[in-house]
Amino acid sequence: MQMSEPLANSNRHGRDRQTQSSARKLPPCLYVRKSPIDGLGCFAGVRFLKDSIIAVYAGEKINHAEAMRRMARDKRRRITQLDDDSYIDGSIGGNDTRYINHSCAANADAVNLDGTMVIFSLQEIAPGQEITVDYLNSFEQDQTACLCRTASCKERVSRRPAERV
Repeated sequence: MQMSEPLANSNRHGRDRQTQSSARKLPPCLYVRKSPIDGLGCFAGVRFLKDSIIAVYAGEKINHAEAMRRMARDKRRRITQLDDDSYIDGSIGGNDTRYINHSCAANADAVNLDGTMVIFSLQEIAPGQEITVDYLNSFEQDQTACLCRTASCKERVSRRPAERV
């Protein structure tokens, strides 16, 4: 997979519009279909060895204030934190990596490499296997229920395990 620098233009909402069309397309080694976890999922079309780059998580770059505003209003969130004040909203100008579901026992991770969010494999991933990431949600107020149903499930998509009542 080739990675290239995104082209951006600022606007009044603290957002950067990504205008590079190649980042919007899912690489041929991935595909989207119904997920047993939740809605649609992103699946491997080829074998990924451990520590392989899978894809770039693309979308509109926004600042912290805009990310919080969108998190408060949107039910289906596609926002991930890039650095202290930069976030990527994969639902705007992104690619189908936005369908990567959360799992508490994830097989992939997202890492900021020079301002680009890259998804890489934490283990070998077989063709047909769903790509999952532990969101480690940085939004404290987000109490979205986890649907991964793994043995290590935290029950909530947040940094801390859910408190049992």
